[in-house]
Amino acid sequence: MRANLLRRLVIIGLLAGLGLFFAYAFLPEPVPVDLTRVTRGPLEVYVRDEGYTRVRDVFVVSAPVTGYLLRVENEVGDNVTAGESELAQLLPTHPQFLDERTRNQAAAAVRSAESALELARAELRDARAQLNFAQADARRARALIKKDHISRVELERIELALDSAEAAVDTAEAAENVRRSELESARAALIEPRQGKPVSPEDIVRVKAPVSGRVLQVRQESENVVNAGTPLLEIGNPAQLEIVVDLLSRDAVQVEAGDYVRMTSWGGAKPLNGKVRLVEPFGFTKISALGIEEQRVNVIIDFTDPRESWQRLGHGYRVDAAVRIWRGEDILQVPTGALFRYQGEWAVFRVINDRAERVVVAIGHNNGQQAQVLDGLSEGETLVLHPSERIEDGVEVEARHL
Repeated sequence: MRANLLRRLVIIGLLAGLGLFFAYAFLPEPVPVDLTRVTRGPLEVYVRDEGYTRVRDVFVVSAPVTGYLLRVENEVGDNVTAGESELAQLLPTHPQFLDERTRNQAAAAVRSAESALELARAELRDARAQLNFAQADARRARALIKKDHISRVELERIELALDSAEAAVDTAEAAENVRRSELESARAALIEPRQGKPVSPEDIVRVKAPVSGRVLQVRQESENVVNAGTPLLEIGNPAQLEIVVDLLSRDAVQVEAGDYVRMTSWGGAKPLNGKVRLVEPFGFTKISALGIEEQRVNVIIDFTDPRESWQRLGHGYRVDAAVRIWRGEDILQVPTGALFRYQGEWAVFRVINDRAERVVVAIGHNNGQQAQVLDGLSEGETLVLHPSERIEDGVEVEARHL
């Protein structure tokens, strides 16, 4: 009897121990998590994008006339002085080669002009003969009028004929000059390249620098025939440098003149400081690297640091610019990694007595790393950072040990 009782007690003890073992084995373990705290401190919000440097006033020097451009001796980086430094020289262009048809037409025009000139000369000789006769007739009439052998009316008729003869000579001489010029023009059409007269120094057009500065770019370097208005060089003052950043239009509307700007990734050891001078009122469409059309707005930035800190920068250099659009000094804030969306609102997991509690919060400004807390949390509270799918309301958690 006693042995049976003992056997039952042993079996009951074994079953109880086994039950306790399985109960302990299947108890949920605390989820290891990274923790963070709600803090107070300064908070800044920036909009960021790539920008580039440019000289504020770039002057494009163009060819004033069509001509033959001699090789440009100035190089990029050369200093130039307004009104003194010679940037380029232009010579008159050489005549073009003539094809057979054009040459024959030009030769025929020369022959026609020569014939017209001979005709004009013949007409001039005839006019001069008429003038000589009129002058002799007038001399005789003046002698006869003194002896009253002719009337006053007859004398006036003879003098009128003399005036007409003199006018006819002037007309014939003018016509001869016109025909001679036409012949010279026709012969000029037959001039071949390199057959013209040598160029004199007076024929050279010298292009001078309009302002003092440095050569930024040489558009035309080699000898070439250029048309009037062809860009030759670009000059400007590198000391007057500014930054251009094309922001998305939705970011640009938050930027105002005078906003602080921090510039990084420009090649120097320290960031550069600047301020917004102008937000251009005109936007433009730009295709992103992913092929998406974006509306962009240029924001112009001036340096506030001394020139010695950024003098290594030149025209067209790349920088990363961050424009501060908001700043607060004593702001209740949390890391953005603690936030997640819950039923269309922002929420966090607050840790109380080693258990996660879901709390809906109101968020204000957000700079991508820290977010302003308007309601729902207090300073010093512990939150779960980067909550995973295993974290639910009421789940036991423990700090992760690295």
